[in-house]
Amino acid sequence: MVTIHGDYPFPTGERSPVRQFRGRMASTVSIWTCAAEIGNVGWTLSSFLVADGLPAMVVGLLDEDSDLAAALRPGAAVAVSLLGWQHRALADAFAQVTPAPGGAFRQGVWTQTDWGPVLADAPGWLGARVADDPEQRAGWTLLVRADIEHTETGPDAPVLAHYRGRYHPFPPQP
Repeated sequence: MVTIHGDYPFPTGERSPVRQFRGRMASTVSIWTCAAEIGNVGWTLSSFLVADGLPAMVVGLLDEDSDLAAALRPGAAVAVSLLGWQHRALADAFAQVTPAPGGAFRQGVWTQTDWGPVLADAPGWLGARVADDPEQRAGWTLLVRADIEHTETGPDAPVLAHYRGRYHPFPPQP
């Protein structure tokens, strides 16, 4: 997928101060998925947060041109799988920055849940339901808010983090 903007998205000069600031924030990498009318869809997100409360929520910033954005409506189920260090190529496949022969879902082992496909060896995952219309914008992205209905965590293992344009295991491994 290629996103077309009015401005060139990869500036050759100095990057914006906001982008430089954001690049210094380590972010856990996840894949958000749902079962849509066109089949399973998903997208890589590292711009997301989880808020505990009643209801607990997951909030993500999603590319508006992704197949996932087209599938999310109020009440839609969504699954969020955290990624481990071994999932670097999978993260790029779902972000559509590398080829995925046969589709991104052929690149891993997936378990179908009530909220959508979940990566079988994910360090953790949650199932949520979209709270409102994801037409709200946050910068150049859609703001997606979903009420968390289910969580599972696996063994304590490093997660995949994105920092300064590269993937890193977190916590760092000796």
